[in-house]
Amino acid sequence: MSFRDLRNFTEMMRALGYPRHISMENFRTPNFGLVSEVLLWLVKRYEPQTDIPSEVETEQDRVFFIKAVAQFMATKAHIKLNTKKLYQADGYAVKELLKITSVLYNAMKTKGMEGSKIGEEDISKFKFDLGSKIADLKAARQLASEITSKGASLYDLLGKEVELRELRTEAIARPLEINETEKVMRIAIKDILVRLFW
Repeated sequence: MSFRDLRNFTEMMRALGYPRHISMENFRTPNFGLVSEVLLWLVKRYEPQTDIPSEVETEQDRVFFIKAVAQFMATKAHIKLNTKKLYQADGYAVKELLKITSVLYNAMKTKGMEGSKIGEEDISKFKFDLGSKIADLKAARQLASEITSKGASLYDLLGKEVELRELRTEAIARPLEINETEKVMRIAIKDILVRLFW
């Protein structure tokens, strides 16, 4: 934990409009209540419709809460969080919280929004829904992988074209013989039947 990380975190949270004041002394000793509250607020800030369980009374509830938040941030925001450091709920957790906070803060800065004195009623201005963007991103990734695989197969087929062109020219130049064609067709049919029934 560094003083700079702690200061940056508190300043970013203030700029994002976090309703409570976060002191730098809050993270000198483990404070899971504050860490869970901040995590839940950041997740709701990232995607308001998210359903993350907020129960943190028992150890099992805390572990489940931390895992749920880490999984959500990994899948939705591509932010990898260290769950052990988050569970420690001390200065090391600040580094993990800073990962989420900096993404939200940079997004707010990019939009040119001034959010230093925002009340709870004005928070709706800063909420943004990434659900539709994520669906578009998944579709784009799928199309990119399809394009790559089709391109690779096309490259392989074009590599075989010289060899196949010669065979095709020979086959076209050769006169058709009905008896030979029938024989080849029967062999092909038998081969298919053998494959189907064995």
